[in-house]
Amino acid sequence: MKLHELAPAPGTQKTQKRLGRGVGSGLGKTSGKGHKGQKARSGGGKRPGFEGGQLPLIRRLPKRGFTNIFAKEYAIVNISALEIFEDGTTVTEDLLAAERLIKIEKDGLKVLGDGELTKKLTVLAAKFTESAKQKIEAAGGKAEVV
Repeated sequence: MKLHELAPAPGTQKTQKRLGRGVGSGLGKTSGKGHKGQKARSGGGKRPGFEGGQLPLIRRLPKRGFTNIFAKEYAIVNISALEIFEDGTTVTEDLLAAERLIKIEKDGLKVLGDGELTKKLTVLAAKFTESAKQKIEAAGGKAEVV
């Protein structure tokens, strides 16, 4: 294949409407905008959420709570998911991401205690639940906070 032979797959590109090209085109004169009115004007139309002058829903509903901008969001994994690793493995956030046990790396890793663990692992995470820590140590492993 050569560069000049490259082309998009058939049916993937839609031809653009050619507006204002004469009466015979079917899109001449007012170019599909009709006669006058808000939608015929440049920049015409309503913004999202506009309800024709009525008080919009977003302003009618009460405000609730607040968002803590300093809150940390942790990627979570249960100890039952750690069974896939071999004995003596050091489990880190990068290793879990490589194995696709966590999708995106967040502000750290939190290990939850759901399930059972039989392998001796060293787990490096930002947080552990009490039950997760107990189960890792009961299996002969180490739970290290990083």
